[in-house]
Amino acid sequence: MAEILVLSGGVGGARFLCGLVQVVSPGEVTVVGNVGDDLELFGLHVSPDLDSVLYHLAGVADEERGWGRRRETWNALETAAQLGADAWFRLGDRDLGVHLVRTDALRAGEPLSSVTTRVARALGIETRLLPATDDRLRTIVETPEGELALQEWFVRRGHRDKVDGLRFEGAHAARAAPGVLDAIDRASVVLIAPSNPYISIWPILAVREIRTALERKRAPVVAVSPVIGGKAVKGPVDAMLRRLSGGTTPAHVARCYPGMLDALVIDQEDADGAAALEAVRVRPFVTRTLMTDDRSRRLLAEAALEAAQGGVMR
Repeated sequence: MAEILVLSGGVGGARFLCGLVQVVSPGEVTVVGNVGDDLELFGLHVSPDLDSVLYHLAGVADEERGWGRRRETWNALETAAQLGADAWFRLGDRDLGVHLVRTDALRAGEPLSSVTTRVARALGIETRLLPATDDRLRTIVETPEGELALQEWFVRRGHRDKVDGLRFEGAHAARAAPGVLDAIDRASVVLIAPSNPYISIWPILAVREIRTALERKRAPVVAVSPVIGGKAVKGPVDAMLRRLSGGTTPAHVARCYPGMLDALVIDQEDADGAAALEAVRVRPFVTRTLMTDDRSRRLLAEAALEAAQGGVMR
């Protein structure tokens, strides 16, 4: 049985995974999820990117809003706000149930990876979801206004501040979560979902053991570009690419993963950048990458797997 490893963060990554598990057996897929945007609110441990994957694969995600769960209510948060709490980060009542279970388990000494596996099973998810690390790792955004925690910059301030750089607090001591290195070793294909490289994938790669294992991996590594026509579908990835990489072409996306990629799946609107990719020994694969429904997600997943069939170029 082929085993597929996916690095994922954000809603784009979660939607891509929904397409992938339509193409291959969900049990063949292991997801390594970003924890750099985890935060503590009201004494609860919140893992937004892990939860995006959980909710999408469980079929309970709110597709219209783009985050959180369907049929959500907001009674707890509204009550907290009435009592003077700073309710800047939206936590719905159904969502709070997950955070309560996670936080209680973590306080009892259960590692995040174990809690995540348990929650995934309870939601009927066959795909294996692992946090990049059980250790504390937080993305810090460096801006002209100073350093900001990821969610402070992204949600509270609406990612308006320009980004001068990023650092990953705790990365120097973080170890790969149990099962991650084995999953990398077993994988016949490594896919990097169409997530923001800087705030969704770099925190995963900041765990030295994971980056080293992937750099040594002799199976195809394929990324899906998160931009279409040089623009973000949603979020700040295009602005970050322009400021930190110098542009939004496929080559600029590839530079986010130096020496790691064998192929990059790009949208038809970015086809003019294919030649520049080939010049840096990254194979371009041109297709439609906008995910609007189940069919388009499935076709994009099929394209990523087809791109991997070209083999290793590194």
